[in-house]
Amino acid sequence: MIVFIKIISLALALTSAIAQAQTYPQRPVRIVAPYPAGASYDTVTRVLGEGLAERMGQPMIVENRPGASGIIGAELVAKATPDGYTLGMLGDNHTILPAVGRKTSYDLFRDFTPIMRVASLENVVVIHPSVPATTLKDWIVLLKASPGKYRYGSGGTAGSSHLAAARFTQLAGVSMLHVPYKAGGIAVTGLLGNEVQSMVLNMISAKGHVLGGRMRALATAARERSPHLPNVPTAAEAGLPGLEVSQFYALMAPARTPTAVLARLDRDVRQVAQSDGYRKRLDAQGATPGAGGAQELEAFLRREIEQNRSTAQAAGITAEQ
Repeated sequence: MIVFIKIISLALALTSAIAQAQTYPQRPVRIVAPYPAGASYDTVTRVLGEGLAERMGQPMIVENRPGASGIIGAELVAKATPDGYTLGMLGDNHTILPAVGRKTSYDLFRDFTPIMRVASLENVVVIHPSVPATTLKDWIVLLKASPGKYRYGSGGTAGSSHLAAARFTQLAGVSMLHVPYKAGGIAVTGLLGNEVQSMVLNMISAKGHVLGGRMRALATAARERSPHLPNVPTAAEAGLPGLEVSQFYALMAPARTPTAVLARLDRDVRQVAQSDGYRKRLDAQGATPGAGGAQELEAFLRREIEQNRSTAQAAGITAEQ
């Protein structure tokens, strides 16, 4: 009798979950951006949210929960009720944290369900225009001739711009002094003022300064040339294969979100990401739409963590620094 009651209860719960998924969403959906308003993650989240609101017939409310390198917002999503009404926009730092040994209350694969990598943002190897190098090969030769003389900036130790520049030095076999700033924007100001001579900088921050002659772009750290700086070669074309480092924006749901809800999200997110309006709005920000689905995103996240771990270990970068 007890077994029968349990079976009936399970069947009722399953029927309720399926019915809820079929009518999802019935109320506004919250998308947590673990960074401040105005940051690139906030911008991409709002652009995606507007497209989803049109297709799903419910408001998509962006909630900024910055702090602790993205941990605070990620924790909020990981602990949320897995019903599709709380989603999160995770990115680079969330693959760096486990790679450098930062302890968190969540696990990226245990506590989240991947939906889609909705956008990416290429990085560019840039130098101050006073540096006597016009190509990536010139820059590497200069660095090898004067080890430790030149400095590179980042938005902070163990952050994405630090790991990206560290990977460049490892692949190029050169030595540079790392100058960590309190934020990425401050590091850019440091480069413009020649306090540091180089950065591996995201396209949004780099494009205007490169076109204005305030920075010199030597290569994009990507597999293909960027439409935003089409005359700048890829790192491989410039003689440094393997330097592929981009910012990414990944939509995630709490683990155990119903399959039918995930299927609805997968369909609608793909449609938004493939739309001309979404592409144009990202293009204005220097970003490009993502592709693929949940399986591709999970494989991508695992590769990113391993690459970051390899770079961090070789450079002696840890979360305690």
